[in-house]
Amino acid sequence: MSLPSNLHPDEASPPWLNKGDNSWQLTAATLVGLQSVPGLVILYGSIVKKKWAVNSAFMALYAFAAVLICWVGWGYRMSFGDKAFLGYLPNATMIYFQFVFAAITLILIAGALLGRMNFLAWMLFVPLWVTFSYTITAYSIWCPGGWLAKRGLIDYSGGYVIHLSSGVAGFTAAYWVGPRTTRDRERFPPNNILLMLAGAGLLWMGWTGFNGGDPYTVSTDASLAVLNTHVCTATSLLTWLILDYIFFGKPSVVGATQGMITGLVCITPAAGVVQGWAAILMGMMSGSIPWYTMMVLHKKVWFLKQVDDTMAVFHTHAVAGSLGGILTGVFAVPKFNRLFYMVTDWQHYIGLFYGFHDGRTTAGFRQLGVQLVGILFVVFVHATMTSIIFLLISLVVPLRLSEEELQTGDDAIHGEEAYALWEDGERYESKHNSVYEENARPPSTKGDDDCFKTFWGNLLSRPRV
Repeated sequence: MSLPSNLHPDEASPPWLNKGDNSWQLTAATLVGLQSVPGLVILYGSIVKKKWAVNSAFMALYAFAAVLICWVGWGYRMSFGDKAFLGYLPNATMIYFQFVFAAITLILIAGALLGRMNFLAWMLFVPLWVTFSYTITAYSIWCPGGWLAKRGLIDYSGGYVIHLSSGVAGFTAAYWVGPRTTRDRERFPPNNILLMLAGAGLLWMGWTGFNGGDPYTVSTDASLAVLNTHVCTATSLLTWLILDYIFFGKPSVVGATQGMITGLVCITPAAGVVQGWAAILMGMMSGSIPWYTMMVLHKKVWFLKQVDDTMAVFHTHAVAGSLGGILTGVFAVPKFNRLFYMVTDWQHYIGLFYGFHDGRTTAGFRQLGVQLVGILFVVFVHATMTSIIFLLISLVVPLRLSEEELQTGDDAIHGEEAYALWEDGERYESKHNSVYEENARPPSTKGDDDCFKTFWGNLLSRPRV
């Protein structure tokens, strides 16, 4: 039986390339990219106070663009070298796929800094952090030559590299930047909860690419990873919702969103290597333990109270990511790891539960120990490197906005506002942005100037719908 003509190998499609795998890898990468843009752009822009909507959304958009240039230029090679995935997928596919993971890590860090960070300092921080901090853990854990990869650390899709990293770096960054204004810390209501839910929905659905697009699993256990992801996330959301209802008397939409995020984060290091029942248990724990650390422990521990983590990334990503890494060391199924890693010595990838079940308790404890060592390594690297980077940036520009900018928000920082609501005949003007200033326009002829004024006058005086 011969293959269809379009499936015959040629110079553009060598024998080792599976076109279906490559297409899914690009699709999965795009799904992860949509989590950031527009997913987190919408989520950040809507979950904050109205005066911070533009700044918060733009921090995410800028990070996405800046990381792309750094990643293509040098970041990918620093993290994976030239031969990490040869024989699996084209190099360009893997550069794109790994880029969206690096980008979302920086955007998650931004969540801890919303509402007070100097945008110029953020512009400097993004390329420095992705170059000197992210690449260290990406290489150590995901590159086959990394020291933790060689020791058998299981991080299926980024519980360590992305979520624990962003949680630790975000919390450290929030410490150095300082808190929001007292007024904002006391009252910081979302400006649009419906848009927040839209962003959260994109984040959830995009996780199909996050956990279902690993380069080693496009033909094996990707289906299991996707199913476990959604099961764990739903369980976590419902657990958080029930706890809110029991202790606060109301089912919080913002709380449910946090529960959704902790479920997504917790399952990430384990998605394709655990059974469905384990995913449910992980969802129950990811909906309760981070809830406890955020709602109870955060108010009792002095150090936690001193750091203003706007989006609580310490709890939703550092705590949930660590929890997921530990539970992976408990529930990882050896045979699923064989499908994931495709190596001959797959037997040493065994969760503690199966170590007891199979009479290999030493191997199970070893795996759990490796997972714990990985957590300590990620915490040390990112707490140290983030601190160094911020100290260096503070020598050049202030890390925090001025008091005037903190009071005004978007208009003072960008000269733009998210919601410009005008009365009949009233024109929105900003002293901070030339787009809205007549005097800032280049010189023109009298006839052109009259046309300009007539056009804007008619446009802005139209009755509101």
